[in-house]
Amino acid sequence: MTAPRRIRVLVVEDSPVIQQLLAHIIEADPRLEVAGVASSGEQALRMIERAAPDVVSLDIRLPGIDGFEVTSRIMRQHPVPIVVVASDVRDLDIPMRALQAGALAVVEKPGSVARADYQTVAHHLCTQLVIMSQVKVIRHRTTARAAFRPGKAEGADAIPASPPAPAPEGRRRRFRALGLVASTGGPAALSKLLKELPTDFPLPVLLVQHMGAPFMAGFASWLGTVSPLPVLLAEQGAIPRPGHVYVAPGNQHLTIVNGVVHLTADAMVCGQRPSGEVLFQSMAVAYGAAAIGVLLTGMGEDGARGLVDMRRAGAYTIAEHASTAVIHSMPGTAVKLGGAVEELPLDQVVPRLLQLTSDDKMTS
Repeated sequence: MTAPRRIRVLVVEDSPVIQQLLAHIIEADPRLEVAGVASSGEQALRMIERAAPDVVSLDIRLPGIDGFEVTSRIMRQHPVPIVVVASDVRDLDIPMRALQAGALAVVEKPGSVARADYQTVAHHLCTQLVIMSQVKVIRHRTTARAAFRPGKAEGADAIPASPPAPAPEGRRRRFRALGLVASTGGPAALSKLLKELPTDFPLPVLLVQHMGAPFMAGFASWLGTVSPLPVLLAEQGAIPRPGHVYVAPGNQHLTIVNGVVHLTADAMVCGQRPSGEVLFQSMAVAYGAAAIGVLLTGMGEDGARGLVDMRRAGAYTIAEHASTAVIHSMPGTAVKLGGAVEELPLDQVVPRLLQLTSDDKMTS
């Protein structure tokens, strides 16, 4: 029986020591092999077509062209899944910009075999490289936005040319909270969505993004630089305030109990902690029909059944459409299960949220 082909990884790293370490980690994993090593962004761009990697391991602090510019050029010229490997998890400005440019994930760099958690960090890196290598990335256009063409989506029911207006009872409803859940491709999607919300947005926003625990504080801080709304890491016992964004901390589920934030370290759900499933199920109980749930891009099924629970409780639920989702698995599963009132392209989500909450603004 022929052994499965190994996944080819292009390593982009300027430090010779880290190059050797990453090559050792990758070659030690039977699923992976090194397709080539580049010491600069310029070299990576020259190698990308010739090496034909399945995935790129990208350092963000490079001589010459930096990591997010390399990402942007790769995604415009020769789209390949990119995993950003960051050495300083406290400074997320550049890796977050790389995610905006099209990178799929950010992982911590295994700095030394001597560190206590070396095996854990190395295993996580390899796992992310394997997972992201399976993502079908598309060429990024900078001259025009991708057009959403209403009609029959691939493998889905037809979508009307104009999204259906909320039912009259929906417009009269006083909403109390908005939940957002995202995974792979989420940072870019969330930044686009949050920066379009007005400063007088009348609901608290509860947010779950799948990301390594060391990155979450920096991620929340970064979101605060792109959103007009204050963005905070959720804290135990906090009372969610309108016009504020509460990000689930790393390795903690975010729930709402009796109107206040409750954080738990309960078992992972759908392989995640924090889990969108847990957040949405909690919102279904806490807010019922007075909640809005939005499930964005992501791999797997986290949040899909929670969105079903929200819809059953009378909440207004939205799943991101395949035309804009980097990975449609999470929102697509929600749609298949009947959890979405609407399936919308990303650029139509905020207009719908503003329509749904317009009466809230007038009465608050």
